[in-house]
Amino acid sequence: MFELNAEERAIVEVVADFVDREVRPAARELEHANAYPERLIDRMKELGVFGLAVPEPYGETRVSKACYALVTEELARGWMSLAGAFGGHTVVSHLLAVFGTEEQKARYLPRMATGELRATMALTEPSGGSDLQAMSTVARRADGRYVVDGAKMWITNARRSGLIALLCKTDPDAVPRHRGMSILLAERGPGLTVSHDLPKLGYKGVESCELVFDGYEAPLDAVLGGEEGRGFAQMMRGLEVGRIQVAARALGVGRAALEDSLRYAQERESFGKPIWEHQSVGNHLADMATELRAARLLTLDAAARLDAGERCDMEAGMAKLYASEAAMRIALNAVRIHGAAGYSTEFDVERYFRDAPLMIVGEGTNEIQRNVIVKQLIGRHRI
Repeated sequence: MFELNAEERAIVEVVADFVDREVRPAARELEHANAYPERLIDRMKELGVFGLAVPEPYGETRVSKACYALVTEELARGWMSLAGAFGGHTVVSHLLAVFGTEEQKARYLPRMATGELRATMALTEPSGGSDLQAMSTVARRADGRYVVDGAKMWITNARRSGLIALLCKTDPDAVPRHRGMSILLAERGPGLTVSHDLPKLGYKGVESCELVFDGYEAPLDAVLGGEEGRGFAQMMRGLEVGRIQVAARALGVGRAALEDSLRYAQERESFGKPIWEHQSVGNHLADMATELRAARLLTLDAAARLDAGERCDMEAGMAKLYASEAAMRIALNAVRIHGAAGYSTEFDVERYFRDAPLMIVGEGTNEIQRNVIVKQLIGRHRI
């Protein structure tokens, strides 16, 4: 059901080799220094990673969402921050490919495919959180342009992205509220400020910032798809990709934690035998592997549904919910298996434990995922 073609398998293998040869040897030092991985990002551009969601004729290597998820898993296995560095970019690529006007596609997608132009999305606000319809960022028409005022928080790659898919209100008085929301394709310009980088527990190296719009101007044709009032529905479709991507990032973190634990459990001895032979450690390893496999199947199922043109908000929500919670449990068990070494910054296990919580709250908290899932369940099984 999740079979990749030969070209896709080759792409995943190339990325896996890149992770083993270049990412894993460098990740610990870069992460501890909170240093932006410029060289690794450039290599990702060379490998075509940033164009995986860009269709022909604008890109050359568009792949299935299943392949995209497995590439994301490989990158996160090496360092989760690298997967995050192209996550929002890919969602914006998908939004443009599905909803963009021909002019918008031609303007942005060819440069996004090569990574020359990198994109991010801006949804969350300082006081809004998961309640997107309560946002206060407004774009008002004035003199044939939009004038935008407001602020967004937790914007990944905010300093390095040249294009921002900005969810805002173009009709603040609309009822219901979501009908007054649009996505503006905002480029750098006066009135747009990256105010500061937010300090984080994990997810180091890649910046997460606050954006402030103060009299920022955008042309009227900056509305995604050319029509106001469709932004909320468009972004919900984009988040299907985003949640599959976050689930795949959780897979990568969980897989790295499991692989490190399997290696350590065979090398480390106590009471005269490798520690995996102790039942408590062996049970942890069995549970970790089982949860990881279940999470991968959920993620690939959601990806397959999206490739088939089906709505997969429930399936993507399930994948994101389960994979992120599983990654948190797997990372904690990896610390347990490593003992004191798992608490040391000389091992990567402590990094996995700090990175894993991001997937629980990113791209919609898991509490929101449960709301999405139950609404879809009732909708599909209404009596």
